[in-house]
Amino acid sequence: MHCSMQNNQLHARTQFTELYRREQIRSIESEAKQQLATGTLMRAAGKAAAELALELLGAKKGKVLILAGVGDNGGDALETAHLLCKDEVDVHILLLGNTASYSVEANQSLQQAHASKAKWISIEDCKKCGIDAWDLIIDGLFGIGLNRPIEGDTAELIEYLNRQNSRQSIPTLALDIPSGLNVDTGQIFGDNAIALRATHTLTFIGNKIGLHTAKAKDFAGQVFLNTLNLDHTDYPPADAHLLTESSFDQYLPRRRQDSHKGSYGEVLILGGNSGMLGAPILAGRAALMCGAGKVHLGMMDERFPSIDIVHPELMIARARSSNLNRPVVVIGPGLGTSEEAKYFVQKVLEESPSLIIDADALNIIAIDDTLKELVRQRAQKHWQTLITPHPLEAARLLQTSANEIQSDRYKSAQKLAHELQVCVVLKGAGTVIVDSTQTWINSSGNAGLASAGTGDVLSGICGALLAQGLNAAQAACLAVYLHGKAADLCVENGVGPVGLTASELIPAIRSSLNALLMR
Repeated sequence: MHCSMQNNQLHARTQFTELYRREQIRSIESEAKQQLATGTLMRAAGKAAAELALELLGAKKGKVLILAGVGDNGGDALETAHLLCKDEVDVHILLLGNTASYSVEANQSLQQAHASKAKWISIEDCKKCGIDAWDLIIDGLFGIGLNRPIEGDTAELIEYLNRQNSRQSIPTLALDIPSGLNVDTGQIFGDNAIALRATHTLTFIGNKIGLHTAKAKDFAGQVFLNTLNLDHTDYPPADAHLLTESSFDQYLPRRRQDSHKGSYGEVLILGGNSGMLGAPILAGRAALMCGAGKVHLGMMDERFPSIDIVHPELMIARARSSNLNRPVVVIGPGLGTSEEAKYFVQKVLEESPSLIIDADALNIIAIDDTLKELVRQRAQKHWQTLITPHPLEAARLLQTSANEIQSDRYKSAQKLAHELQVCVVLKGAGTVIVDSTQTWINSSGNAGLASAGTGDVLSGICGALLAQGLNAAQAACLAVYLHGKAADLCVENGVGPVGLTASELIPAIRSSLNALLMR
């Protein structure tokens, strides 16, 4: 790999969607350092951080607290410090650890910081000042090399800052990654450990998987990327991709004038056992709103409503009278785990070429090796199979715990996709989508989705998109993004995140889909 310098300085903060793991970033960095003058990357990182810091500060500039550790992340922070001093910013540096281990580059930055107008303070000084003394906090304590829980005085300082700044009234800029986060998983090191909560993260060289899933969704804030002037086209293939608005330009289901309802496919939702009739109705309404030509509901409970008053377009019948061959089938919403439910799971696995498996259907498969084998055999027939588990359902399928699934959501989703030979949507903060060749992480969504029925809605979206000709991975990626985007739209309009319901989400999903089509 040739790490050439990028000529266009406006290339700095980019929208690249490629996501890397730590070992790949280390490899790119190591090769670049062999070709560039000592300190080139650190100077570029400091310049990028100083520029973003000035943007966050605004015209007032104000007072900045810089937390510097003893690795190269600390060197980046010190480089930032002396550059901000040149711009007449009131910089206070809190240096933690023994600088004897500093690299040549970090020592250069340390000397420049000492020669600047920066003030050096202790933890005690920081606490005496109080959180309101600062207009911006810059976190340069630990970078991507951290592989253990943060302990001692540093942990106490981070806990103090997080507690004092619990409402994030003081902007906090993390350099590369918030201190304490695992760059590959987005989790915090240790069961009871801590990480510094940032409002903004400026990550360097390449975007990282661990900034976009799990705990990172609460700790990384708004993520910016600066490649430090390295030529991104020379990078190795990414481990994953971040789903953004521009991810779907190539395969959105655009509509022809010369078309009819049969042009847009047929979806069957199987579920609705006693007490759970709302689940397939929610899935069906979502499928309608996302453009499926016809939507059928196959109800398990014999006392099902013969019509959905809100959406009479839905065709409702007994599950046993449903055609399993022609339409795209979604099985699971409100299905239950009875013997009859198991019968239908086996039936669709054997007969339905396009299938989305959710909720109780996943739980039924999880405890039956014969059904798992039927799932795997579908790949040999080149049939489309998409599963949409939450972490506990994924844990049951892999015979492990939800905590184990969450410890590395990226690897868990890949393992599940490999073992069952399906496309996987591992739901949660930073939903992970995996098929046989690629991995994606979703960027949209918020905590408003943590309510009953939103998973049923997602399965209906998947069904509608699959029915309109997208393959399983395309349907999964677009469905997950739309689902999250709709929740974001609802919050922007004052609906949620607290109290946002699955029903309220559905019209916003339609709006989000049509907005994408109009791009």
